[in-house]
Amino acid sequence: MKFLTALTFLVAGALAAPTDLEARQIGGSDTSNDFLESGCKGYVMIYARASSESGNIGSSLGPDLRTRLRIRYPGNFAMQGIDYPAALADNFLPRGTTAQAISDTVNMITRVANDCPNAKIFAGGYSQGTAVIAAAVEDLPSAIRNRVNAIVLFGYTKNKQNNEGVPNYPSNKLKIYCNFGDLVCTGSLVITAAHFTYGSDVSNAVSFLASKV
Repeated sequence: MKFLTALTFLVAGALAAPTDLEARQIGGSDTSNDFLESGCKGYVMIYARASSESGNIGSSLGPDLRTRLRIRYPGNFAMQGIDYPAALADNFLPRGTTAQAISDTVNMITRVANDCPNAKIFAGGYSQGTAVIAAAVEDLPSAIRNRVNAIVLFGYTKNKQNNEGVPNYPSNKLKIYCNFGDLVCTGSLVITAAHFTYGSDVSNAVSFLASKV
């Protein structure tokens, strides 16, 4: 069963290539180190890409999300991707990703919060990236977790396991996008076509983030 599920991941990833190309044309590079390279901005987003995506924000949702937030906050926004392996097999780990990925994300959010005391902090992820963000936010010290103004999760792989929320995080500051037919949101790691339909939700996600600051 696990073999079939993993195989489905691989096949579905290949089928997603046209969507990835379109996203690259809209949003640009699959790597974003705005915070590490340029320091604090008024708005900073920590983002974790999906399994097998390139760069550190991927080529599907991350670049479009970055572009739209740059337009919303011209000259005052930083997108910082999480550099983690995003290996397919890591989805089967107890928390849906590796302990190292979670720890690195905790450290990144903590660094942003400490270095940028006046920044509004967003977090977001897609597919395995949702597990990375959810687990990291859960593990944050409360003082740092309270600095995270809003979170958006697309195709949340721990949606059922975490009771449609992020442990220790307020539900009114969280927006989960789980489209009809996306089985990862129902406690399965079986990938269907619905898992690749979140591009149309990015604009709404940006509006949600903006409404929380």
